[in-house]
Amino acid sequence: MIIIKTALTIAGSDCSGGAGIQADIKTMTMHGVYAMSAITALTAQNTLGVWGIQESSPEFLKKQLDCIFTDIRPDAVKIGMVSSANLIHVIADTLIKYNAENVVIDPVMVSTSGSGLISDEAVETLKSELFLCADIITPNAMEAEVLCGFAVNDKEDMERAAAKLGQKYGCAVLCKGGHTKNPASDVMYSDGRLTWFCQKTVDSNNTHGTGCTLSSAIAANLAKGMNLEKAVDNAKKYLTEALCYGLDIGHGNGPLNHAYAISKKQ
Repeated sequence: MIIIKTALTIAGSDCSGGAGIQADIKTMTMHGVYAMSAITALTAQNTLGVWGIQESSPEFLKKQLDCIFTDIRPDAVKIGMVSSANLIHVIADTLIKYNAENVVIDPVMVSTSGSGLISDEAVETLKSELFLCADIITPNAMEAEVLCGFAVNDKEDMERAAAKLGQKYGCAVLCKGGHTKNPASDVMYSDGRLTWFCQKTVDSNNTHGTGCTLSSAIAANLAKGMNLEKAVDNAKKYLTEALCYGLDIGHGNGPLNHAYAISKKQ
């Protein structure tokens, strides 16, 4: 009998395959865990932008989550795009009900192309309910600005934001530098300590789905039993390699090659 660790992604679907549920499943699979999904919304999007969003109903999202937790319990949970407060209520209630472990929250607010993906009410519900269930949250600089209420432009701002959010919500916080002067450097606040994770900067416009990919890789690594620092470090290395592959698909901000390790062997 083969034993495999499991991970659940709760997020929106990206029909173009570069972000959202599709990126999460690819990433988790490449990390050797069994990936499951609960879809919060269908999106009509591509590398040029988001053209439409059709949400799941709260009732249907609850059914998806109950089916997963009562049959194949996830060893880790990644949460991505959730655009409304009602869906966030359902997710938070479910995580508490089933005592979910290794919860990674990527507070997706704006797509790589600049499209807004979440309502103001949902942002407040994220902060008041869902973050309290997290083991780690992974905001980029723009998202950290919304959550903290001050500009995040450099390393000092990132450290301040990570510490403020970590102390407020009682979880680890990885503040990502992709939109600052330090694009390949992220800082994590955990247990009162700041740790920097630095990789080489990859000069590429094909960054569609980077946040989804990183958070899913962290969740997969946690599912496999890694401690938080190792899980983040390994996830950063995976993301950098996926960027370095240099995939060029689409007419806008293209996706990564999540299966770069397989592609190199062909």
